[in-house]
Amino acid sequence: MTHQASRASRWSTVHLPVRRRAARCSAGPDCLLADDTVKELEGDHVTSSPISRRNLLRSGAAGGLGIVVAGSLEAIAGPAAARAACRPAVGYGELVPDPAGLLALPPGFSYTIVAQAGSTLLESGHPTPSDPDANGCFRSSTGSVLVNNHEIGGSEPYPVPALPGLTYDPGARGGTTTIEVDGAGRRLREYVSVAGTHNNCAGGITPWGTWLTCEETEQRAGGRFLKDHGYVFEVDPHDREQNRDPVPLTFLGRYAHEAVAVDPYTHSIFLTEDAGGPNGLYFRWTPPSGFRGGKGALRALALRPDGGTAGELQAMNCFQDSRHIADLSEATTPGTRYKVRWMDVPDRDAKTVSVRKQFTDEQVTRSRKLEGAWWADGGAYFVASFARHADGSVNEHDGQVWFYDPRSETVTLKTIFGVNPDPSVAGGYDGPDNITVSPYGGVILAEDGDGLSHLVGVTAQGKAYPLARNELNDSEFAGPTFSADGTVLFANIQSPGYVFAITGPWGRPSNADPA
Repeated sequence: MTHQASRASRWSTVHLPVRRRAARCSAGPDCLLADDTVKELEGDHVTSSPISRRNLLRSGAAGGLGIVVAGSLEAIAGPAAARAACRPAVGYGELVPDPAGLLALPPGFSYTIVAQAGSTLLESGHPTPSDPDANGCFRSSTGSVLVNNHEIGGSEPYPVPALPGLTYDPGARGGTTTIEVDGAGRRLREYVSVAGTHNNCAGGITPWGTWLTCEETEQRAGGRFLKDHGYVFEVDPHDREQNRDPVPLTFLGRYAHEAVAVDPYTHSIFLTEDAGGPNGLYFRWTPPSGFRGGKGALRALALRPDGGTAGELQAMNCFQDSRHIADLSEATTPGTRYKVRWMDVPDRDAKTVSVRKQFTDEQVTRSRKLEGAWWADGGAYFVASFARHADGSVNEHDGQVWFYDPRSETVTLKTIFGVNPDPSVAGGYDGPDNITVSPYGGVILAEDGDGLSHLVGVTAQGKAYPLARNELNDSEFAGPTFSADGTVLFANIQSPGYVFAITGPWGRPSNADPA
């Protein structure tokens, strides 16, 4: 479905390309449904109402792909004075309510449903799987390719089909799908790339152009599960044969993986863990001597006789001067910097004890809800989504953004979100998760919190603006990523499972104050 937000009036036009649709897309708007007709719904009266949230971010984010946050991000933390310091920006304009009840966008912008769980079809004839989450987007000779995680861990209605040769464990229902599109974003095909994995949440793009999909679980073999889970798998977006007989990258550890960021120079991999009881850890994997990253290199390493222990897997331990930092929630002021030491993981496959439980609190630094990760500015950004006293955190917050600098061996708090007192009321954000860089300046965040759910833009000058609003329900946004040419923004609503392609009059968002 394509929705056009009208700048000229308070009327909207909804275009529904009705053809056979597939899973997730990489570079452009089009929607394949049941037949080749195109329906237009015109004259639907909508009321344009201003949508402004609590503006939690100020950033010095630079535009341009590959730079997540240039300069320093400042906090909009708990104090009222700090929140007041960050005014909203015009961005691309006031959001226009969607007559179709799915996605509110700024004037002149439109969306297309690229995939819909249970409705669009894979090449195999199976329905698009449930729970789309993080995406990796790659350039192709025909346009772009999108690799889409499916965070399927339980009774979701539409599993990733366990196709022969592509399935790690037939008892698991998650995995990834791949969509190829042309330069205009029209889907060419959609298919299963990896099946039989469990609860595929986030991941990360490698410098050699592959996608690392992460299992957010510690599920052991037993019952319907024939194999252990909690691993990272590599997915090639272009060569299907490379994805046959999926191989877990066991040297990266078995735990509730969330996301990864890869150093393009050393090929070290930095990983977040989303876990509680105790809270999760931040990890670094250092490759063995002589390792050179490239397509198939990680798989080959994992298949070696010593593949399960190849390289070094270590957990982060932070200090301020000589004082040990037990929990990242201790930091409440942007610019707080901790020195990092790395602690060897005793048993990275967690044969008897979960990895995070192999350390005492004095040996590592923990954090609640470690989520998104991205490599930029010579280091690794990573996100803590929220913290509460009830989960063992020292202080409460609704989001932190950290930056690890491998040169100085430090982590620095770039942004902190104060606790949102009422997420159901417009004017406040909570639960930052996925993040992407806008080629037009600043960054775009996917909100995964309580209450209202938005894609939130942050201008290069540090003002926040709503880019999209979920009009259907309060399900999280996930996986924002631009097509290779920057003309299409892809983003997902996880439940009931939509993948959108957003187009419009892209340009540098206005930093002016709203009227």
